[in-house]
Order: sequence, then C-alpha cells, then structure tokens
Amino acid sequence: MADIHPIIETMEHRWMRAWVTGDMKTLKALTSRNFRMVIGSKPATILDYRSWIEAASGRYRCKSYRFGDIYARDIGGVAIFATQLEMKATMDGEDWSGQFWVTDIWRKSKLRRKWRMVERIVSQPDERADVAAAVRSLQLWRKPPRNHEKSPLAAGS
Repeated sequence: MADIHPIIETMEHRWMRAWVTGDMKTLKALTSRNFRMVIGSKPATILDYRSWIEAASGRYRCKSYRFGDIYARDIGGVAIFATQLEMKATMDGEDWSGQFWVTDIWRKSKLRRKWRMVERIVSQPDERADVAAAVRSLQLWRKPPRNHEKSPLAAGS
C-alpha cells in the first residue's frame, strides 16, 4: 500500500490553491457533494456543499495559506488529514485571517477511484504551551515519567 501522506498533502494543496485562485471547477471536483464544513464556534456552525461553494466563490475568500505539521492516516478508502493552518482570509471584506486547526476527511470514490474531501472541521488551536507536554505525558508508548511527575497542566490549575 502506498504511503498516503504525500497523496493527501498534494490533494490538500490543490484544494486550498483552488480556493485562493478562485478556481471553482477544481474546487468542485475535489469536494464531495456530501461535503460538510464544521466550524468550532459557539454555537458550532455547519456549511453544506452548496453553501461552501457559494461562499468560497465570493463572500469568504482565502488570499494565502500555510500548513504547519501535517498528520495523515489511511483507514481504508478514507484518509484523515490534520494540520495547523495559517490563513489570510476575508469574510464580506472583513479580515478573517488567523491560525486554525483543520481536520479533513477524504474518501476515495468507488467508481472513478478519485479522492474527494467529504468533511472539514475548523477550530482555533489551544494557545496554552503546556497542553502538548501534558498530552505527551499520557502516551503509553513513551517512557513513563520518573518519580511519578505531575502533569504540567496540574501545576497550573
């Protein structure tokens, strides 16, 4: 089985570049008709395929983007992609630039065997520097902490 990382990373760049350049033909070709974008706002908000394509072609514009560390996983005809996303964007002319965390789900179509994005989940990253260290301390495959060290988050609570 081929490594999914370069395949899905390439698809992600194609999808984002299509949004940046306003190439709606490519954006539509890479986006499933069952697409949903879930925004981690309060309350959470969802855009369906039609709403997303309409927004991307006018009101919600991405001017540039950059991915951070990339995580990709193949789970048999479905691929998960997650990364930090730094984006310059506008909504109705107002600045909507910032740093986001995106998790995308790609599915390979059964007939043409082409990858299409079916879901994008967007949220703001946690700004606390100690979160990653605390979660790493929970990872069973790493060496256990010496002397039963406390979680870095416990010290701040």
